[in-house]
Amino acid sequence: MPTNFTVVPVEDAEDCNKSLASAGDNKPISLGKIFQEEENEDNLQGDEDQRESSPFITSDGDRERYYEGQNMALFEEEMDSTPMVSSLLNKLANYTNLTQGVREHEEAENEDGVQTVAVVVPQMGTFIGVYLPCMQNILGVILFLRLTWIVGTAGILGSFAIVSMCCICTLLTAISMSAIATNGVVPAGGSYYMISRSLGPEFGGAVGLCFYLGTTFAGSLYILGTIEILLLYIVPTAPVIKEGEDSAGPNNMRVYGTCCLLLMALVVFVGVKYVNKLALVFLACVFLSIMATYAGVIKTVIEPPEFTVCLLGNRSLRNDKFETCAKTEVVKNETMTTDLWRIFCETEYPNATCDPFFDMNNVTELRAIPGLLSGVIKDNLWGEYAPAGEPIEKKSLSSVQEPDTPTDTDKPFVFNDIATYFTLLVGIYFPSVTGIMAGSNRSGDLRDAQRSIPIGTIMAILTTSFIYISCVVMFGACIEGVVLRDKFGFSVKKTPVIGVLAWPSPWVIVIGSFFSCCGAGLQSLTGAPRLLQAIARDGIIPFLQVFGHGKANGEPTWALLLTVGICEIGILIASLDAVAPILSMFFLMCYLFVNLACAVQTLLRTPNWRPRFKFYHWTLSFLGMSLCLSLMFISSWHYALVAILIAGCIYKYIEYRGAVKEWGDGIRGLSLNAARYALIRLEEAPLHTKNWRPQLLVLCKLDSDLAVKHPRLLSFTTQLKAGKGLTIVCSVLEGTYMTRGKDIKAGEQNLKAAMVAEKMKGFSHVVVSSNLRDGFSLLIQSAGLGGMKHNAVLMAWPVGWKHARDSLARRNFIETVRETTAAHQALLVAKNIDKFPGNQDRLKEGTIDVWWIVHDGGLLMLLPFLLSQHKVWRKCKMRIFTVAQMDDNSIQMKKDLQRFLYHLRLDAQVEVVEMHDSDISAFTYEKTLIMEQRSKMLKQMQLSRTEREREAQLIHDRNTASHSTNEKAAGGPPDRVHMTWTKDKLINERNRHREGMGVKDMFNMRPEWENLSQSNVRRMHTAVKLNEVVVKKSENSELVLLNMPGPPRSKKGHENYMEFLEVLMDGLDRVLLVRGGGREVITIYS
Repeated sequence: MPTNFTVVPVEDAEDCNKSLASAGDNKPISLGKIFQEEENEDNLQGDEDQRESSPFITSDGDRERYYEGQNMALFEEEMDSTPMVSSLLNKLANYTNLTQGVREHEEAENEDGVQTVAVVVPQMGTFIGVYLPCMQNILGVILFLRLTWIVGTAGILGSFAIVSMCCICTLLTAISMSAIATNGVVPAGGSYYMISRSLGPEFGGAVGLCFYLGTTFAGSLYILGTIEILLLYIVPTAPVIKEGEDSAGPNNMRVYGTCCLLLMALVVFVGVKYVNKLALVFLACVFLSIMATYAGVIKTVIEPPEFTVCLLGNRSLRNDKFETCAKTEVVKNETMTTDLWRIFCETEYPNATCDPFFDMNNVTELRAIPGLLSGVIKDNLWGEYAPAGEPIEKKSLSSVQEPDTPTDTDKPFVFNDIATYFTLLVGIYFPSVTGIMAGSNRSGDLRDAQRSIPIGTIMAILTTSFIYISCVVMFGACIEGVVLRDKFGFSVKKTPVIGVLAWPSPWVIVIGSFFSCCGAGLQSLTGAPRLLQAIARDGIIPFLQVFGHGKANGEPTWALLLTVGICEIGILIASLDAVAPILSMFFLMCYLFVNLACAVQTLLRTPNWRPRFKFYHWTLSFLGMSLCLSLMFISSWHYALVAILIAGCIYKYIEYRGAVKEWGDGIRGLSLNAARYALIRLEEAPLHTKNWRPQLLVLCKLDSDLAVKHPRLLSFTTQLKAGKGLTIVCSVLEGTYMTRGKDIKAGEQNLKAAMVAEKMKGFSHVVVSSNLRDGFSLLIQSAGLGGMKHNAVLMAWPVGWKHARDSLARRNFIETVRETTAAHQALLVAKNIDKFPGNQDRLKEGTIDVWWIVHDGGLLMLLPFLLSQHKVWRKCKMRIFTVAQMDDNSIQMKKDLQRFLYHLRLDAQVEVVEMHDSDISAFTYEKTLIMEQRSKMLKQMQLSRTEREREAQLIHDRNTASHSTNEKAAGGPPDRVHMTWTKDKLINERNRHREGMGVKDMFNMRPEWENLSQSNVRRMHTAVKLNEVVVKKSENSELVLLNMPGPPRSKKGHENYMEFLEVLMDGLDRVLLVRGGGREVITIYS
């Protein structure tokens, strides 16, 4: 049954070559790509997000064939996106699987020298495809070189606990992995693919790299095991560097290990197919060695082996330099000293001076393999841990030793090379149970991956667990304890301890384990570069993209070079016992996240989570995850911390710099569930003042090209928010949704691009409405969700409202102010927003001036504090101005304000400005007259577009002339502004203004002061007077924050509202009008 959609069409020869491009890339092709049009085949290498976005695409020829019949005419207009089921099945039948793994890179040349790939239907079943590869990867170097030592050191019970913990950990991981692997197709990449598609690119990349490092260090482990077997047991005379009596010293391990690594890398580079074909030979060596071990155990019942171990007192001796285990021997009726005597004594004569320990203790010879029925199992039940450098002793025998006499390390005692303790043994043993991912990595080669992966993997784990546990019991029941604790077999003539037990010869174990380690090393050097290549081709880690390239046939050359370099680091460590805990960390972390992925998917209950493997539960996954984490810290807590730190750094790097991927991962679903829960909780209780922060709805305007008209509005938002809280950037397009669908997408893309350019975190949204007013109204009402709704609206001041041909801009602005007030939302209006500093600017000095005229919740004082947190405004000082009336005590007001700011924990300069009552100036009347004339004329006269523009320009010129006259008046002594109004002065002031305008009164109307609205005159007077004070105090400030007065409650006279605001802000460079939302946003309490 086809299970992998990395596919090649079985068509004519011409199409075969076209298929090679997609076959060389081991990225999966989604189902939608099978139905893509022929002219789009070059796009097969696109991003997976795009692949999965369009489920079905039919070709033109197919569409014509669909239309031939009339039975499906009802669906004919949708045939381009939803093909007929018959066509779907027909296309599936014409495609077949391309085998994965290293087989997809094997080359075959025809007679013309053209490289082709043989496309064959995978025929591997559970036994060949999953069971045997897992067995080969699980059984290895630790079984042959370290398991006897672990049993002797930890005892049968301790070893049983170690083996059980590790096997249960891998079994639980295999259950979780089976659920994930049977929930869909697992392409090349194996565990990396499963984790990344289940937990997202950040976790997938971090754990994928950890798994890659684990596989690479596994290659180092196997190579070190190979060299250890070679130098200790096969060619003990081969060392090139003399390191005492140890032929497998660190320097020799480094020299021979490096040579072996380069040789294996050359084999992998030249011909991966040979490594694949030799895999069965290496596996046969493993099984042959295990069978020889079981046969040796059975033989001990009948006849124990002749191997003996020599003890001096209770200490084990290296017997490779002497044959007779005695101090003296009788030769031709004469007592002669032995080679052992000569080692411990100065001369060979009986009266020679000897080592005190040698003199005081007898020599004992014991069977190294007492046999299954000897009862030695009782002595080996409990562990015997010892520090480094201590001789191996049989505790049941007594020995005599002079007190405070150190052990002579030059004597042929067998010493512990490292300090032993339980947690160390866990870290050394765990690599022997890794390799459970071998089946999932070959999913493309399987006839029925959904069935084979769970059965094969779990059966392999159960089989190997039985082998390990039985070996623990057999070793403890058959072999003498001092021999078990002899790691390298020095006490049995430099023979591997498991080889002493094996039948018919120890060489079966030596040769079998040697080839087993060679094969496992080659497999690691073959698999690790491909894993790195899969990670690099996903594009989630930018600096790894170079390792996604390789030779023309897809071989990962660059990835192989990096793998060799990292593997060399492990070889330079030159100790199998030191490298084993390192790769244990990386594998345990990988298994931990496999369990986490299964648990998350199960608990989320996503509709797409439908594994064929049903024997899983989230509790088992959490148990496996907890066991993995525990084993990490049990094995080596400092290695565990380093591995977690590496994974965390990779995670944050991918999150910060990596490519954006959407794989439908569980973390995404977990985030959605957490967001839903949080939103529901937020609505349960009202927000406290201490938790209030501006949640901004930014009303952004797009130009005719759908580009952001005021990018500095987004910059100011970033400076105000500093990435905290909710930010929604919205825009409105006029029209209908059906006709402007493409414009919506383009506008949202432009908004997102502008937000990224300004390093702004938030959401973007573009809506279409019949008019801008309704669109902005809907956004103000409905933007946000649940408890995460905006509480403030930020917009730019409509600069061209005076020059508009109608009053639409003015009415839109005023209605926005009214609606935000009614919705109890704050409103921030930025004037001259294009002059505001960008995110790259740094204001080295200056002030942020706050004009606190009325109290509407304290937002005016909170905003400067938020701005000062950003690096743009950090060096600006905050000044607070408030206005005192005639009956106010300005001195007391200043003290009270300073005390209030102290309790608010705000640093600011305080100043109270006194505004005395004064008569209304002629300039105020003139401004009011011009304002009312303009409003009246626009209402009463139906002007053409040209006439309206001319009339608006005329009023603008008149306003400008009046403003220039006002500036001249302001330049004189202050008492000229505060003039007392009389009729003569009124006539003179009016005539001077008329002369200054220099424009003929086109309406031929006289300014009748008595008919002016007194309400408008008062408002204009306030605006003029307040503007004079603000300009005088804050003309050179970097930013001015002003209370924004509200529009009239009745719509009568609202057309003059923006004129008042213009006068209020006149002469100021950067202004932020602030209107509170009607609630306190700042508090003095903790």
